[in-house]
Amino acid sequence: MIRIGVLISGSGTNLQAILDACREGRIPGRVVVVLSDRADAYGLERARRAGVDALHIDPAAYPTRTAFDAALADRLQSYEVDLVCLAGYMRLVRKPMLTAFPNRILNIHPSLLPSFPGLEAQRQAWEYGVKVAGCTVHFVTAGVDEGPIILQAAVPVLEGDTVEDLRLRILAEEHRIYPEAVRLFAEGRLVIEGRRVRILDPQKEES
Repeated sequence: MIRIGVLISGSGTNLQAILDACREGRIPGRVVVVLSDRADAYGLERARRAGVDALHIDPAAYPTRTAFDAALADRLQSYEVDLVCLAGYMRLVRKPMLTAFPNRILNIHPSLLPSFPGLEAQRQAWEYGVKVAGCTVHFVTAGVDEGPIILQAAVPVLEGDTVEDLRLRILAEEHRIYPEAVRLFAEGRLVIEGRRVRILDPQKEES
């Protein structure tokens, strides 16, 4: 059973998907702490309802962004976290976090990376006029949405779609593939080979 820490900035729907998957036994692990850079993030309430420690860490209390990330890393390490999941966390992860949790930080992004990295990816895709959008779970590196890709899901862009229509359709797939990626990590089935992530076949591993 792995110990999972989750970083959030908002409503926490992907956090909820991970909490549900842990509770239902689909992930061999449990969320032990949820941290937010915003005191009003509804995801903190989701965590508390699930019996998980939920803490606001105020960035304004630290002199630099690096110092703030060092504080996050220290708090996560105090909970003996094996994996960190970014779930709607709206800040770049900096060196203290990457050093503390090498190849142990995952993120979900609402586009088919490497297309449309950064903020408002759904709007970027909609305005570009793509016919297929989607979402990506990837390992976190120093670059913005540049880490090795674990899973992706494609979502059609339909005639008459608004940005909100597309956002909701993508979000449904995020809730499906993020817990799956966490499960694969927990089972030790993810191997990073350069830019590629190889997913081990459990039957072959057992044999």
